[in-house]
This record gives sequence, C-alpha cells and structure tokens, in this order.
Amino acid sequence: MTKITIHWFRRDLRLTDNRALNAALMSQSPVLPLFIFDDKILDELPKEDARVTFIHQQLEQINKLLKEKHGSSLLIKKGNPLSIWKDLLEQYTIESVHFNRDYEPYALDRDGDVEELLMANNINVITHQDHVIFEADKILKKDNTPYTIYTPYKKQWLNHFNRQMVETVTISSSNFTHHQFDFPNLETLGFKKSSIQVPDYKLDQLDRYAAERDFPALESTSMLGTHLRFGTVSIRQIISQLNQQHEVFLSELIWREFFMQIMVHHPRVITNNFKPAYDAIPWRNNEQEFKRWCEGTTGFPMVDAGMRELKQTGLMHNRVRMVCASFLCKHLLIDWRWGEAYFAKKLLDFELASNNGNWQWAAGTGCDAAPYFRVFNPMEQQKKFDPDLKYIRKWVTEFDSLSYPTPIVDHRTARLRAIDTYKTALKS
Repeated sequence: MTKITIHWFRRDLRLTDNRALNAALMSQSPVLPLFIFDDKILDELPKEDARVTFIHQQLEQINKLLKEKHGSSLLIKKGNPLSIWKDLLEQYTIESVHFNRDYEPYALDRDGDVEELLMANNINVITHQDHVIFEADKILKKDNTPYTIYTPYKKQWLNHFNRQMVETVTISSSNFTHHQFDFPNLETLGFKKSSIQVPDYKLDQLDRYAAERDFPALESTSMLGTHLRFGTVSIRQIISQLNQQHEVFLSELIWREFFMQIMVHHPRVITNNFKPAYDAIPWRNNEQEFKRWCEGTTGFPMVDAGMRELKQTGLMHNRVRMVCASFLCKHLLIDWRWGEAYFAKKLLDFELASNNGNWQWAAGTGCDAAPYFRVFNPMEQQKKFDPDLKYIRKWVTEFDSLSYPTPIVDHRTARLRAIDTYKTALKS
C-alpha cells in the first residue's frame, strides 16, 4: 500500500493559511484530508444545531475546492475519534499525521489518546500552533508565572508581537491523494439543516469600530467570532489587515488569547470560581426567573432584546451580552454557570475560554473581573447605547404595547440586595 500523510481538520475549516495543512503538504507522501464528526460533542446538541449546519457547509466548500483544484476529496467520518483512528490504521499505511492544536480540556484529552495510539504504531504526529498568535506559555511574567490581569498581559503581548507573525501562507502544492470519497448529507449524520445562518464576517467598518461598537442598532461589529471559532479564516489573516486605527479591535482579539491562557493555566475555572472567596455566595437560583431571563421577558428592554436576538440568530451584540450577564448574576442572583451553559447552547461563536472568562468577569468571580459592587443599570445602558430604541424595538416587538411585561425586579432593590449578598459572603 502507498504511504500517506493525514491532515486532520478540526477548528481550521479552510485551505488557506492553515499551518498543519501546509506542513502536511510538504511531506513526501500524499495528503489525505480528514474530518471527524465527534459523537461525544454531537450527542449533546439539538438536531437542528446551527453550528453543525455551518460546519457541514464549510466542509462542503473545502470538498468542492479539493475536487476542482486538486483532484482530491475530503474523508468524513462520524463516531468516536479513537475508534475511527484505529480503523484508519487498518485501512491505510500512514506515515505521519498533522493537526492544529486545540486547548480545551476535552480536546487535549482526546488528542492525547489519539497521539498515543499513533505513536504506538510508529506514526509521526506533528501538531501545530494555528488559532492563536501566542500560546499559553509564551506570554509570562518575569517570574515565569501566567498573567491574571489583562492590561499587563496585553502590554507584553504587544511587546512580543511583530508583523512577521501574521504573514499568511497559501497552498503551494497539490500533494493530495486522489481518493474520491462520498460526501455525506446532514441527514446521514443525524442532523437537519438549521434555519439560522452564520453571517459572513466584515472588516469594512473597522475604522468606525472604536466609536460605534457599543451601539447595537448600528451593527458595527465584525461578526468574526464564529469564523475564528471554526477557523474559516486564520487569526493571522485578520490581524495582517489591521492598522494603528484598529487598536480597540485588536484589544478584543487579545482578550480572546488572554482568556485562553487562563483556561490552560487554571483549568479549574471551567467549573469553579477563579476567586475561591466567591464560593460563599448564596445564589438564589430561582428557576422561574431564569426561565424569564432565557425567554427575554424580564421587563427590562435591553436584557429582553438581547436574549431574543440570541434565541433567533445565535448571536448577541457584545455590549448587550455584558448587560444580560450582569443582570442574571447581580439582579437575579443566579449562578453565572447557569447563564454560561445557556450561552454555550445558543451562541454560534461559543468558545469555552471566552464564554467562561466573560461570564466570570460579569459575575465578579473571575480574574480581572468587574468589582462585585459594580451593577449595571439596564435602563441607563439603554439610554446611553440605544437612545432611539431602534435595537429594542427590533427584537421586542410588543415593547410599545400593554402586553410587554412589568419588570421582574426593582432595579434599586435588586442592586442593594446583590451588593449586600456579595459583601456578606466575602466577609464569611
């Protein structure tokens, strides 16, 4: 049998500027491109999950390009990744395997098991840094410990950064196998096409981003999150297009890497408060109030608009995410983990590290978090960032009618309750 190299696609759904794929194509043996639909992840998702539809669409595009430009195709498998790799070992003579590193705990465990299996069969496993500029051990304090405050981390990130790091590489080789595999439809994989579409990302509004990003009605954000999450564009390609005017936008991309290195160095944050002192908070966790928050019927228009936008589109404006998260944790005293899990189910751009980091920031329990006594006033946020009520009326269609619910809590009372609850818990 002819020896082959395998490139394992995961969170890098593109042929352009893909570190592992580019390296694989430099191998002497031809490259078989592989994607595995992982049952452990899929089993927890609804049958019309928009993210699965999006992944399927991107794979279809990759497969089309492989056929048209390289006379090749994508091998799609579904099941337990380790079992699939065992089967591949019987079907092919594999010389080496390339994939881009993923830093989430489940991925690290899965990849470790696969790597162990392949190496036991004398197969070279080469992993690559691809979806961050700096991995977790690259930006450290002078004493080699990780940063837990964003501003000094960002400063060091910028100090270490140079433009060569974002030079992009396109495929210079057609060194693919010439297999022609059947491409499965969504139904074969056990899913249905979602009605929710992932919007294309846009960078044409970046000159206005710093001034307009907090105003949800202006739609001045980039819609980039989902594309970075699934790697349909490389982080290098995005940063290479930025200039000094885009400093605020770059800061948001650095926040993403900050939270990622927090997750790697402090994996306990996934289930626990970063600051253990906050373990003493007696969350109210009222299920009826949580349901009203999820459905966007709290009687606080900015919160309700955001939650309805999320339910209908799988996305929510960043400023509004902050308001909604703060409201759940502070006004309703519901554990941030409830909100984080709900966002994880609904958000197209869900990334574990960022979702966790931002929720703990809002709850006051995380590293470099908002202080516990900072309680966003949703009405003030509305006046400031949606003064003409354009965003609110778009999503809360009954806003001007008598059917719009009365507020679930009194802001002033809820604010004082939150501050008192936190203060008492932190003293204990």
